[in-house]
Amino acid sequence: DLKTVTALGGYGGTAITVLTAQDTKTVAKIEPVSPDMVARQMCMMLDDIGVDCIKTGMLYSHEIISAVADVIDQKAMDIPLVCDPVLVAKSGASLLEEDAMQAFKARLILRASVITPNIPEAEVLTGFSIEDRDGMIHAAEMMHTLGVPAVLLKGGHLTNNTVTDVLQTDDGMELFDAERIDSKHTHGTGCTLASAIATGIAQGMELRDAVRRGREYVRRAIAGAPGFGAGHGPLNHAVTVQPLEDY
Repeated sequence: DLKTVTALGGYGGTAITVLTAQDTKTVAKIEPVSPDMVARQMCMMLDDIGVDCIKTGMLYSHEIISAVADVIDQKAMDIPLVCDPVLVAKSGASLLEEDAMQAFKARLILRASVITPNIPEAEVLTGFSIEDRDGMIHAAEMMHTLGVPAVLLKGGHLTNNTVTDVLQTDDGMELFDAERIDSKHTHGTGCTLASAIATGIAQGMELRDAVRRGREYVRRAIAGAPGFGAGHGPLNHAVTVQPLEDY
């Protein structure tokens, strides 16, 4: 997240919610940070430097979700919120405790300016299977009717040669199509896109423009991936950064 924000010209502050032991193949261990510590991190950032947009990612437990929601209620109700519903790792490991889903839906999703689920996450949120573009459109419309101002449903999990993302807002629906990049090095693409969108919103961009720039940044980062790891390797988040040569 911080690499993305920096690469796109923003300044990122972090409240660490969970520690993970993971590589490109699997998530070996998850250790949540105490809810009080999560809240304190958020408050320190909000009270000192200030925040133009909030992006949430892996929250893991209903206690952490409640702590985050409480701080937003108390200090950040007027700040745009990009909610990335991180539910399942690229390796298939669950990243949200079973009893946390209700808290997530009730306390965060309805506060969000935009949510950015992928297809497996949208299937969990809506309760039905998504197998094609029509299914994506239906799911995006359904999530929007729940009261979320905007839904960006990412279509990378489908097997089409063309990857489609569906953006549903109060103003209507827009489809973003791009040719699939043949690469296994896609670890963190969802987090990267959500962070890119949040950066754009913080910089004053309209949501559609932030989505367009974020998608292009992710595509370039995938295309320029360094090829590390035996599994789903990381992106090249420094694809926009020029090396320092004048010194």
